Amino acid sequence: ATVYDLIIGRSRADEAVIPTEYENLYIVPSSINLVGAELELVDEEKREFRLRDALQVVKDDYDYVIVDCPPSLGLITINALTASDAIIVPVLCEYYSLEGLSQLTMTIKQIKRLYNPSLELLGVLINMFDGRLNLSVQVLEEIKKYFSDKLFKTPIPRNIKISEAPSYGMPITEYDRHSKGSAAYAAVAREVMDRCGY
Repeated sequence: ATVYDLIIGRSRADEAVIPTEYENLYIVPSSINLVGAELELVDEEKREFRLRDALQVVKDDYDYVIVDCPPSLGLITINALTASDAIIVPVLCEYYSLEGLSQLTMTIKQIKRLYNPSLELLGVLINMFDGRLNLSVQVLEEIKKYFSDKLFKTPIPRNIKISEAPSYGMPITEYDRHSKGSAAYAAVAREVMDRCGY
């Protein structure tokens, strides 16, 4: 079973969760079928609540449930935001990311008003940061102006090891635990736990 099966109501979350080779890490895999889910759900009632309802059966079984969203604000992402307590917004160090962040902020307000009043912005995570590039520094400074209290202290650096790790099917913390990218993700994980009260 996959996330697609959960959203269309074909499977229960407790049937879809599978263990990984890493202790205490479980996943519900995705599927290419998820691309068509938005069309399948267009006439369904409560379509924005499908993922939230599906996760109810397992929400108390895990310390964290992380939903990795597509970089769009369609129905699948709305489902994820409706199901979530908090959101982490990754921002690439590119000019157009600032526009996307502005749009996402408005979407979060709408989601809170319409579907999930308890949704909170846990933090903004700078991704692919390169302090040698003026653009990276400028994007970081712009984000600090508007989200200084929500900005994670550690940006994720532009790092070849982070790019290589998925092709080996490994998280960066296993692929090269001594890389700058691995250290940055570990620091962000600690900060997430602190912000969540763990």
